[in-house]
Amino acid sequence: MKIYLAGPYTKGDVGQNVHNAIKTADKLVEKGHTPYIPHLTHFWHLVSPKPWEFWCNLDAEFLVLCDALLRIPGESTGADREVKLAQKHGLPVYYNVNDIP
Repeated sequence: MKIYLAGPYTKGDVGQNVHNAIKTADKLVEKGHTPYIPHLTHFWHLVSPKPWEFWCNLDAEFLVLCDALLRIPGESTGADREVKLAQKHGLPVYYNVNDIP
């Protein structure tokens, strides 16, 4: 499955949040899935900063192409919005890697 990772980015340590998303994606790959890590646009933003809404809109375009969403723990307004968007499009939302078949 193509699985979108939704989790903290700007709240807390950005570098640690990106690291956590990548480590979570590794677990999905080990289970045979294809993760989408929106946190990786962090590097694009370092080179060419854009407003927060630009990134949210870009991520939404990819989210609806995925088969499911995995919500990474932690406070995140953006990730909460992504969960709602996934639900609106009928995508399964998981809260634990181990719950994903």
